[in-house]
Amino acid sequence: MKVYQGLDNFPRLSNIVLTMGTFDGVHYGHRKILKRLMDAAELKNGQSVVMTFNPHPRAVLFPEQINLRLLSTIDEKIELLDSIGIKHLIIQPFTIEFSKLSHRQFVDEYLMQKVNMKSMVVGYDHQFGHNRQGNFDELLKLSTEFDFEVEKIPEQDIEEVVVSSTKIRNALQSGSISFANQLLTYNYSVSGKVVKGNQVGRTIGFPTANLQLDDSFKLIPADGVYSCFVNHNLSRLKGVVSIGNRPTFNDNKKSIEVHILNFDKNIYDEILKIEFVDFIRTQHKFEKVEDLILQIKSDISLASEHLL
Repeated sequence: MKVYQGLDNFPRLSNIVLTMGTFDGVHYGHRKILKRLMDAAELKNGQSVVMTFNPHPRAVLFPEQINLRLLSTIDEKIELLDSIGIKHLIIQPFTIEFSKLSHRQFVDEYLMQKVNMKSMVVGYDHQFGHNRQGNFDELLKLSTEFDFEVEKIPEQDIEEVVVSSTKIRNALQSGSISFANQLLTYNYSVSGKVVKGNQVGRTIGFPTANLQLDDSFKLIPADGVYSCFVNHNLSRLKGVVSIGNRPTFNDNKKSIEVHILNFDKNIYDEILKIEFVDFIRTQHKFEKVEDLILQIKSDISLASEHLL
């Protein structure tokens, strides 16, 4: 997949079939649209093009909303779209000025003049342009004026999926990892640099890697203990990840720390990707460190069953 930061370097391609949206998480519902896009491009002997936006429009339009949490970083979105076979990805910078474009201006100046779009695939409820005034009916009018085709994915095709980014976020924030993964069609993940923690885990025989995420908008699942896969360089290892504030040690600082099974290397400053597989338990304050050790052993045993 070729990636273009804005449209300045986008080439003049033939038979472009385009869809656009934020595609946060690139979940099962999104994939219905993207599959239709790729099928249409193949039928027309054309090129499948996705236009997405960065930063997320809500982060620009409503910066005071500090509760914005996203399922995918821009790098993760690129990886996901590439994995399903999209040929071209345009990452359009989203600014206040850009948000003021009318739907007609956007189609004329961007999709026609800059992209040279020939066909467009959208969901039945797609909206775009200033104040989201553009919709499928408006696209139909503009398709006649600017000579492009537009295909609407019927409501029943979308609604039967019953998947939304909001539903997935709610599942993750309640610890329902397996349900979220089912809606995503892949294991939800976070990535970050390994930084030094207080090294308590090592003193009780279970060293952990403390993760510092590289995106402040990335959604972190609910506090608790989870089975996980750990991607380190080219290796996919098994682990147990804990999210929370170490209640047994009266630590009020929230952390993400992972114990990698059968692994004891110095990986400070290296990047790990944690794939959440299943929920094990909530955070709990133990009266004795020995009780915590027994619980960790139980967590590892259960995680090993999840990760077969």
